[in-house]
Parts: sequence; C-alpha cells; structure tokens
Amino acid sequence: NLFDMTNNGTEYKEYRPNTKTWNNKTLAIKLKNISQVINDMNADILALQEIETKQALKLLLKHIPQYKYYKFLKNPNSTIGVALISKYPIIKTKAIKIDSTDKYIRPILEVTIKIKDKTVKIFNNHWRSKRASESKRIEYAISLKKYLRTLKRNEDYILLGDFNSNYNEFVDFVNNKKLNNTYGITGINHILNTIIDNKFILQSTMKLFDKQVLYNLWLELQRKKRYSTMFGNQRDTPDNILLPIGLFDNQNISYKDNSFKVFNPKYLYRNKRIFKWAKTKGYSDHLPVMATFTTKKFKLLKSQKQIKKIFNLKDLYACEDLVDNLRLKNVVVIYKNKNNAILKQPNGRAIYAYHCAKKLKLGYMYDLTLDNIVLYNGLLEVKRISNIIKKKKIINYKKFFYDGTKIDILDPKYTNEIVTGFEVTYKKRYLYLANNKKIRLFIAKRFIKLKQNGKYLIKSGHLSIYKGQIQITIYKKSDLRQLD
Repeated sequence: NLFDMTNNGTEYKEYRPNTKTWNNKTLAIKLKNISQVINDMNADILALQEIETKQALKLLLKHIPQYKYYKFLKNPNSTIGVALISKYPIIKTKAIKIDSTDKYIRPILEVTIKIKDKTVKIFNNHWRSKRASESKRIEYAISLKKYLRTLKRNEDYILLGDFNSNYNEFVDFVNNKKLNNTYGITGINHILNTIIDNKFILQSTMKLFDKQVLYNLWLELQRKKRYSTMFGNQRDTPDNILLPIGLFDNQNISYKDNSFKVFNPKYLYRNKRIFKWAKTKGYSDHLPVMATFTTKKFKLLKSQKQIKKIFNLKDLYACEDLVDNLRLKNVVVIYKNKNNAILKQPNGRAIYAYHCAKKLKLGYMYDLTLDNIVLYNGLLEVKRISNIIKKKKIINYKKFFYDGTKIDILDPKYTNEIVTGFEVTYKKRYLYLANNKKIRLFIAKRFIKLKQNGKYLIKSGHLSIYKGQIQITIYKKSDLRQLD
C-alpha cells in the first residue's frame, strides 16, 4: 500500500493523510524502504500493485530514477491501482476491462515493452481478495482469457501480479464453503488453463495441447519454498507469473529456465515472519517474485525434457509436480482406520491413503499403483489405488513407527509418519511435550473428550498438516492412553 498525502476520500483508514499513522514522516520511511527493496532486486521491469495514485508513484520514482518509463492504471472508484516501471521503453498500453457489475473492480494493465528490436506484452493483475468468493476472481480470469484469445498462439506475453489465488488453488479451496461458490472451478487453474484434468501444465507438456495453456513458475521451486505471503502458519502463493508457449519457442524473447525465485533477503523478515509494514516500520506482507527472460535462444534443461518416473515415495515429496499412475513396490500398511491407511516404504517415506484402502490389510506388504495423488491443505494424499498385488505379511510392522522422544515431530520431513511412545499434556486443542514444545491435536470425529491438563501416552499418532501447521491426528481410542 503506497499512498500520497492528498485526501481523496477513498483512502484506507490507516492511510488518511496527516494522521498519526500516515504523515510526511511515515511516507518518507515507506518510500525509503520500498526503494531499498527495488534497488536490491535490480530488475529491469517491475510490476507493482496497491499504488493509490500516479502522484504516489511519482514520489517513489524520485528514489529510483533508473526507471525512466512508467504506466499507472486505476479504476477511479477503487482505492488502489497497479503500475509498471521499466528501464526499457513502453511503446503501447491498454486497460483490459473486467466484465463485472462491481463498480470497484480493478482493470488489468497491459503494457507492451520494446527490448532492442523485440517486444513483449506484460499483463499486470490485481484480482479481488479472498474476502470475496471465487466467482469474483473468475470474472478476472474470463475477461483476461477472452482477450488473450485475440493474440497469436506464439505471442510473447507474461501474466503476473497478485491473483489472490494459490498456484494450486483447485486443491485446497474445494472444501472451503466460503470460497467455493463455483462448483470447484477456479480462475487461475481451470479458466486460465494452468491445469488440464487436474494435472499441472509443465514445460514438457505444453506442446501436447491445441488449446491455450499456461505454465506457472511456482512449479520450479521445491514445495517448502513455494510462498510469497504468510498468514499464521499458512504459506500462500497469491503472487504468480504465468507463461504461454510463445516464451519457449526460440523466437523473439524466451524464458530463462529455472530463473524463477522469491526475493527474500534477511531484512524482509522479523522474528521468522515476513516484516510487513506497520505504523512506522517494515516493508510489505508480500515478498517479491522474480524471473529472467532473454533475447537469446531458449534451451530446455535436460531434467525437464520428460517427466521423471518415480518409484519411491521419498522422491515424490521432492518432485515439481504431482505424478499420477505411480507404481510402487514393497509398500507396507503400517496403520489402518476403516477405509483410510498410512502406507510406507521401508527406509523411505509414508503417505496417507484417503478413502481408498478398503482392499488393503494392516501389516501386509504390497506392490500397487497410486492413481490420484493430491496436495490437500499441504498434506500429500493418495485418493485412488489400483493394480494391487499382495506380497507378504510383516509381523512387526510397528517397527516402521517413529519414536516421538527421538525425533523433532514438528519437522516437516516427518509428515504422514506414525509416531509413538511419548507422553504429552493436553491443553485447549494442543499437546505439550516434555521439551516445552507444543503441537496441535485433531481427533477424528470427536470420539473422545480429553481432560484439560490431563497427561496422555501417544501410542500411534498421524503427523498431518492443517493450514500449514503440523498437527497430530488421532483416529481411534486405542491410539492414546490416559496416564492420570
């Protein structure tokens, strides 16, 4: 949020001019902090969101004079607009209007930039926040897609900005009754075609489709590094860069493979949280995302020429995309509750089989195929299993449990594992450990009510995830024993 010192009557409360929270002094601090980040990024072109006016933008440009070219766009009814600043000439601009009845809706800024004798179009987006349901963001996606259809298939363009949508929005939002008023359809995934048949579009698969598809650069980072905002313990990716096939055709301008990154120097954090602006200190609640483009010939990295075949669960946790139809050998059922199970490979990782383990028996080893793998609320799950071959019975299958006294159960590398053998104290939905650490507790279907400050022994707990926070899930009464 960058505001000027003119009272337009549309300001957010904390940015009303000449108040305790927004005055010449705080404006100067904020301009200094923003320009520090921009100078350290040293990008040639920047897309900015949440700029109040052209006057506010010009105040910023005085601190970063290397950006000679700029464009600002705003709906007069809206509080904030978007801007693009560049070291290269801007030769054309256009406002992409959104087909909506919302008088405050923000248009999308299209800017054509000339780099030597080549051009590229950049579309700067700031979609409606999640205070509104998905139908409002779909309005942006539909209007944008309609316009993109007027461009040539091999056109060089970049979609970027704050989409207020995660790169995998279609996974987590389905069960959110507040957001999902569109029968599971999302703007960023289904309308803009960053997925087809619930599988992400990859560089290696773009040419397989006649329809217009887009590659989301978040897929280039390891899952644990995929975030530009943090809300509580949840890490999100509202800021996206989406690319069409034209940036991979060795014509005009090309994307430099694996150049996508989150700009996150230490000074943008405070106490392990993103150092957002508050009163007179901080920067932003969003970290900048960056990518590099070149006028040289594009070369696809050997590692992305084909989707790697994965034969173990450990590799699955590290791969860029979720790979379905995954054939696994020597998988042991180490825990089972009705139609759900925890599957684990010896000396490897575990995975949660959700509502698809009816044919599997506790304590047996199998070869099988995982047909539908999803990331739900940050937890890797399999939802369909086929080609099951029973191999042998494992008498001591509990040897694959982790001793909770010997590991850090809050370490993400243990998610989906079964932990056992440690004592806890229960207080208001949390379990307190002997080392003064605590972990959230979830009891499936509330089959038991725990005693406040009661002491319990965890006999078998599933390390799962809820909204980015690691928790222990208890499925049965026999999973824990009261000690007092």
